[in-house]
Amino acid sequence: MVRPRVFMDYSSGGELLGRVIFELYNDIAPKTVENFRALCTGEKGASPLSGAPLYYKGSPIHRIIPDFMIQGGDFTKQNGTGGESIYGAPFDDENLTTPMDAEGLLCMANKGPDTNGSQFFITLRPAPHLNGKHVVFGRVIRGFDVVRKVEAVPTGTKDRPVTPVVVSSCGELELKRPPPKQGTQFASGLCGLRLNFTRHRGESKISVHICIRL
Repeated sequence: MVRPRVFMDYSSGGELLGRVIFELYNDIAPKTVENFRALCTGEKGASPLSGAPLYYKGSPIHRIIPDFMIQGGDFTKQNGTGGESIYGAPFDDENLTTPMDAEGLLCMANKGPDTNGSQFFITLRPAPHLNGKHVVFGRVIRGFDVVRKVEAVPTGTKDRPVTPVVVSSCGELELKRPPPKQGTQFASGLCGLRLNFTRHRGESKISVHICIRL
């Protein structure tokens, strides 16, 4: 199974901080991954409930706790009290067995069991005390230095950044697929073709070996 990849560009005070690329665990938490992926692309349009675009673009990182995590995803109220999933109502937790044992893990924020919406956080260090409480559904594979830049933004009350940090752009990355193996272009299911030419006592012989994938 190919794991999708999405990106978020972060800006603060009108300055681009950089791009973060996530790999999403669709083999572990498919419903959670589809929610996050679609909110990165904005493909679902406006919410029938709130009327807000189901889209992370323009939403803030509203909470920064150095050496712990950064949190965002509230595109409805922009202050950490809102957010909405592509499914409308909050959705259930998926696979709470993945440990929070590293920095750069992408996890769902919630208000308790089975209350997932659109808010997420990125770990800045292992957080084993949260094991079994939040769905881990991806990881940063490029741009963790940008996450560190976000971490360094000064904060005020309720851990909110003094200078707003926003998702200035986001979307899904197209994965490059490997070229087909030799022989697959000849026929559907054909995985190999080999010709052997031999000559013995003036006689020529050609043998054909074909591999077919069933």
